[in-house]
Parts: sequence; C-alpha cells; structure tokens
Amino acid sequence: MSLEQADIEKIAHLARLALDPGDVPEYLRNLSSILDLVEQMNRVDTEGVQPMAHPLRMAQRLRPDEVTEPNQREKFQQIAPQVEAGLYLVPKVIE
Repeated sequence: MSLEQADIEKIAHLARLALDPGDVPEYLRNLSSILDLVEQMNRVDTEGVQPMAHPLRMAQRLRPDEVTEPNQREKFQQIAPQVEAGLYLVPKVIE
C-alpha cells in the first residue's frame, strides 16, 4: 500500500503529533513498508490452520489452590480507624 505525504500529515494530526517537515519522507517510507508487510501477511493462505493460544503444545503448570497464610482480618480491623460489620469505612471523596 502506498501512502502519500498528505496521508502522513493526516495521521500525525489525528495522533496529535508534531512532525518536522523534513522527517515526513522517512515516516512515509517506514509506514509504507509496514503496510506492505501487513498486506503480504494477509495474502498467506491460512485455510485449515487451527488457531492456537501458544506456539508450543504444553500444558500450563498450575500450583494447587491452597490457603497459605492465616486469616488476620480481626487483627487488621482492630487498628483500622472505622469498621462496621466486617467492612472498612472510608470517607466519601466523590460528591
């Protein structure tokens, strides 16, 4: 896909970027090559290719879901400024 200088300027405007006019040809060349690569990848025949989440066929190693620390809720709520029915009370900050 070929871009023009006006396209680069419009993209920069939409992205709220200030471009030096001397840098526009380099951006034009770089963005055009990126879009050419995307077009090339879109032309690849992927019919019959199964989508996958990871390139390796491995099972995720998971640790057992076990409680590893004691419940210290009472201890922490004793030092809290305000607690009601097991919940921490905080001042209202949004009106």
